Amino acid sequence: MNILITGAAGFIGYHLTERLLSEGHDLTGVDNLNDYYATELKYGRLRSAGIDPDLVKRSADGESVRSQREDGMDWNFIRGELSDREMVESLFSDSKFDMVVHLAAQAGVRYSLENPHAYIESNVNAFLNILEGCRHHPVEHLVYASSSSVYGENKEVPFRTDHAVDHPVSLYAATKKSNELMAYTYAHLFGVPSTGLRFFTVYGSWGRPDMAYFKFADRITSGKSIDVYNHGEMERDFTFVGDIVESVARLVPKPPAGESGVPTQLFNIGHGSPVNLMDFIGELERQLGVKAKKRMMDMQPGDVPRTWADVEDLFDYIDYRPKVKLPEGIAEFLAWYSEYYGIELPSSRRSRSK
Repeated sequence: MNILITGAAGFIGYHLTERLLSEGHDLTGVDNLNDYYATELKYGRLRSAGIDPDLVKRSADGESVRSQREDGMDWNFIRGELSDREMVESLFSDSKFDMVVHLAAQAGVRYSLENPHAYIESNVNAFLNILEGCRHHPVEHLVYASSSSVYGENKEVPFRTDHAVDHPVSLYAATKKSNELMAYTYAHLFGVPSTGLRFFTVYGSWGRPDMAYFKFADRITSGKSIDVYNHGEMERDFTFVGDIVESVARLVPKPPAGESGVPTQLFNIGHGSPVNLMDFIGELERQLGVKAKKRMMDMQPGDVPRTWADVEDLFDYIDYRPKVKLPEGIAEFLAWYSEYYGIELPSSRRSRSK
């Protein structure tokens, strides 16, 4: 298949690119490489996926850079703003995509309190351009990223996709809810077949430095204190990125049947088993071999005390359940973290001294 992946230099986008290339698909990736977090990490993902970062830096916006992978699989990367209507129109008219996986977004709940305009530009305007591209250049399936944040302060657990999501507690969540509504409208009016994925706390190698698990590892290994919000009384449905990618890869060739007359659907995509935040920190401490210095903090605006995904409908649809347990997933992340940053972890030093 000829597949477009937006947010290809992002956390999930990078891993999904590797997976779809391994299946032999023709890929085009797009990312604006913004500086919300260190761009060198994004360039590092591109380098790992076979794209020369120097060529990207020298390329003009909208110009394609071809990969040079050792496995012989080639793909094209384009640096560009999806909010640029003309660029997206040109992308769709030139490429004739079979499938689109839209992962690009301005992420981060807390950052949406500081820079709201970035969220409308990246999460709403850009998604409209993607929908228009799929409308005028029909694709077999549009898969797009939503978020567990849409559930807001929902008290009924586990969260199900038929629960009301009318009270978002952050602008980020509101933009993701708007994406779901926009996708439904385009499915209803124009027959654009779409699947929305409400991602629950994803973790693993090549992750985002603004995410809690990444910040915890960074600060613990450097001897700094970590901020523990809501005094540790929080639960998250932590989901390993490998399980996320396996699920998405299985979903891509399975567009909605449109049994209700509208070809659109929503799935939670998570592990289905929440973990207490203090237990998560405890596992990090155990594997690092060091006790974290903790600063207990009040709940942050826009945050929620618990997430828990009901994922039975997804498991039935794709015949796959997450396999990676928390200790295994954290070990994989720490191994990558140590190698990428050239940091000898405390547990490694302790083992060598014995």
